[in-house]
Amino acid sequence: MDPSFGDLPFRRLGEAALSRARDLGATYADFRFERDRNQGIHARDTSLESMSTTETLGYSVRVVADGAWGFASSVTLTPDAAAATAATAVEVASALASLNREPVELAPEPTYRDTHISSFEVDPFSVPDDEKVAFFLGVNEKVLGSGKVDHVDFSALLVLENKYFANLEGTETTQQRVRVHGEFDATKIDPSTGAFETMRSCTLPQGRGWEHFSQEVYSGWADEIPSLLEEKMSAPSVEPGRYDLVIHPSNLWLTIHESIGHATELDRALGYEAAYAGTSFATLDKLNNLQYGAPFMHVTGDRTVEHGLATVGYDDEGVAGQTWDLIRDGVLVGYQLNRQMALKEGFGRSNGCAFADSASHAPLQRMPNVSLQAGAEEVSLNDLVGGVENGIYVVGDKSWSIDMQRYNFQFTGQQFWRIRNGRLDGQLKDVAY
Repeated sequence: MDPSFGDLPFRRLGEAALSRARDLGATYADFRFERDRNQGIHARDTSLESMSTTETLGYSVRVVADGAWGFASSVTLTPDAAAATAATAVEVASALASLNREPVELAPEPTYRDTHISSFEVDPFSVPDDEKVAFFLGVNEKVLGSGKVDHVDFSALLVLENKYFANLEGTETTQQRVRVHGEFDATKIDPSTGAFETMRSCTLPQGRGWEHFSQEVYSGWADEIPSLLEEKMSAPSVEPGRYDLVIHPSNLWLTIHESIGHATELDRALGYEAAYAGTSFATLDKLNNLQYGAPFMHVTGDRTVEHGLATVGYDDEGVAGQTWDLIRDGVLVGYQLNRQMALKEGFGRSNGCAFADSASHAPLQRMPNVSLQAGAEEVSLNDLVGGVENGIYVVGDKSWSIDMQRYNFQFTGQQFWRIRNGRLDGQLKDVAY
C-alpha cells in the first residue's frame, strides 16, 4: 500500500459521516474515500507531445433513508464537512422518497475488515518521468528506423487508485489498484496519391505495473509492424460476402465486451440503465433458456483473476470479489449484480459488480472481467486456420458500432488475413464484420 495514503484522514472522516447518517435515521450508509493518480503520455515520432499527471481526492456518502437512496460527495477533508455531507445525502433520500415506488432493500453480505493490493511489481509512479519518456521514444525511433513508416504515435495511460470503504454494517476495507495501458500507431503514406494506412500494436491494458512495458514485447511489435503495414498498404480490398472468421483475442475482447459484457448487466437488461451503451436483448425472461452460442461456449464473470482490469478485493458496496458463470453450455445462466438488484430479482447475494469511477459519482452496476473460457484441448492458430476453407483471420481492434439493444454490431480491426484451404494467404484491408 502506498504509505502516503495512510497519512490521509479517511478513517476520521468516515466515522463522522457514518455517525451522522445513523443519527439522522439512515437504515444503511456507506462512506467511500478515493485518491486517484493518472498520468497520460503521448510521443509523436521523435518528440514528446504531451505529458500530464493529475491527482483527484475526495469522498462520498451514500445512504438509504425513508426507503430511498441519497448520495452526496465532498473534497473538504474535515470531520465537520464529512458529517455535513452525510446530512445532505439523507436530505436527498428524504426528498426522493415520495417518488420511490418500492423501498430500497439490499442483499445481505458478510462484513469484512481487510486490505487488498492488486498484483504488480513496479509502481509506475515510482519510475522517473525521464525514464518513461526515453522508453516510449526509443520504441518510436525503432519503428521509424525501419524506413517503411512515415509517422508513429505512442500513447500511454498509468493509473494508481487508492480507496477506503466503510459502512454501518461494520465493513472496513482499504484497497490499492494499479492499471496501465500503452500502444503505438504507425502510419504509412503514399506520396503519389495521398492514400495512407495505419496499424496499431496489439498491447492490451492490464492490471500490472511498469513491468508491463516489457522491452521484448514492444520491441517485437516495433520489429513486425513496419513490414506488416507495408504489405497492408498494397493489399486488396475484401470482397463482401460470407466468411468463416478466426478472431484473435486482441479483437475478440471487444466483441465479448459489447455483446456479452454489457448485455448481461442486469440493470441494463431490466431497463434501469439505458445510457450511451443502450439496453439489452438478454432480458430476465431469457435466463436459463437463451442459447447464446455453441454448447461448448463457457463465459465467466470474474472479479478475482490476477492482472484483470476489473479485479478488486471488494466492490463499491463492500461485496467480496467472486467468479461465476454468465454463459454455460452455450446458455445464458447469470448476470452481473449489485446488492439491490440481487435481492429484488431473487438472486440471493450480489456478485460484486457495483462500481463508481470517482468519489464524486454514485456506484452503478458495471461489468467485471468477462472472459470466454478455453476448452480442454490445446489448440494452436494453425489448428484453427487449418479447418477453414474460406475465411478471414482478424487481429487487433479498431472501430465498432452496436444498436441500442445490442442485437446487431459491426467491428473492424488492425490486421486481416485471407484464409484459403486451411492456410493464411496474404493480407486484406477494408474488412468489417
